[in-house]
Amino acid sequence: MAAKPKFRISWQVVFVCLMFFYMYLPIFVLTFFSFNKSRYSAGWEGFTLEWYVKLFQDTRILTALNNSLIVGICAVGIAAIIGTLMAVGLARYHFPGKGLYQGASYLPLIIPDIAMAVATLVFLAAVAIPLSLWTIVSAHVVFCLAYVALVVSTRLADLDPHLEEAALDLGATPIEAFIQVLLPQLMPGIISGCLLAFVLSMDDFLIASFTAGSGANTLPMEIFSRIRTGVKPDINALSVILILASGFLALFGEYLRIQGEGKRLKN
Repeated sequence: MAAKPKFRISWQVVFVCLMFFYMYLPIFVLTFFSFNKSRYSAGWEGFTLEWYVKLFQDTRILTALNNSLIVGICAVGIAAIIGTLMAVGLARYHFPGKGLYQGASYLPLIIPDIAMAVATLVFLAAVAIPLSLWTIVSAHVVFCLAYVALVVSTRLADLDPHLEEAALDLGATPIEAFIQVLLPQLMPGIISGCLLAFVLSMDDFLIASFTAGSGANTLPMEIFSRIRTGVKPDINALSVILILASGFLALFGEYLRIQGEGKRLKN
């Protein structure tokens, strides 16, 4: 009788398991202590949902969340329009200095946040624009624009350019060809880029803290001001909610990408 093959675990599997354990252990610990009855996270005193209830009754947190949503939605909405047009223009047209312009448009992806924050603050001071919630929006448009344009340009590279030419040959104007032919195909990429930019905008602390006016606290700024005296269970609960929301947006964006890829292959 042939001997049964022994079950072996390769070092690659062990390495992957250790890597994921190292990455997600802090999140599990954070989630565990968000249900801790103790006001301080030093020891476990019992299970409770009190901190989640208090979180939704905290006016400062709700105000900061509202500010973050206003900043994220406005910045992403503006970046979606400009970023899509920029990606299409760079892919479809040739003009002097195109390479320089393309390189400069993606600089916010590689420039450190602290450098962008200081540069934005200096610019706002030079042109004498008072700091407010809308200066945060204008600063966030800069890096949201780069992320949206990058995702849309990646989607655009996989499309057949002859579809627009066919629409033009059939009598459509360039604007009609863009709206009725190109834009529906780009929509999964636009939505994915917007979701990515929105999560990054909600998560931003450095740029917002440098460009915010008095009373214009965003959610990361409010969290940072509270953890100076120690991490409380309500902040743990808020962090868990933010992690779940970000994960949902990431899964939704991936779902849209898969759906768009499936439609493209069928066509």
